[in-house]
Amino acid sequence: MLAAGLAWFTAWASASAAPVPALSNDASALVAQVKQSNDAQGAPFLVLDKRQARLWVFDAQARLQGSTPVLLGLAVGDDTVPGVAELPLSEIDDAARTTPAGRFVIEPGRNLHGDDILWIDYAAAVSMHRVRSVNAGERRLQRLASPRAADRRISYGCINVPVAFFNRVLIPFFKEARAIAYVLPETRPMAAVFPFMGKLVTDR
Repeated sequence: MLAAGLAWFTAWASASAAPVPALSNDASALVAQVKQSNDAQGAPFLVLDKRQARLWVFDAQARLQGSTPVLLGLAVGDDTVPGVAELPLSEIDDAARTTPAGRFVIEPGRNLHGDDILWIDYAAAVSMHRVRSVNAGERRLQRLASPRAADRRISYGCINVPVAFFNRVLIPFFKEARAIAYVLPETRPMAAVFPFMGKLVTDR
């Protein structure tokens, strides 16, 4: 099943103008509230729906610029386990491999290998970076190609992005300018994570 999606992913990554999937209900509701409240304060931003393992990128005028499937933390959860950032990967339990939800100011940086990355939560060691196939057994490239969101839960918490999308969309929009990441929750209410949502109710 995972291998079957690889041809689709290769074609998508090489396309110059792939169609942009519609926003999920929660993502659409959040974007509407970001615009209404001016929460991004004129900065470019992205919205990541963990339930769909997909993100959407918006420019400073809140115009949609692109979307991509991503790899996320293996475990379901909206909070970083205390102390996990200090542990070597080999000592991190599966239950601690979460991608935290919330509003984050994106910070450009570099990893230990010198690759440029985008920090989501520096204190928790959670970043966005190009997908890397370090452990062949994890089949990260094949998982990224899968149409099933559940297949795209494999990382230790970082957001793994297709190389072409990272280079073509994320770096131009987020490397130099102040930018915001909205990571939608999967276990907590939207309004508990984003106070500006108020009592807005969205379809789950």
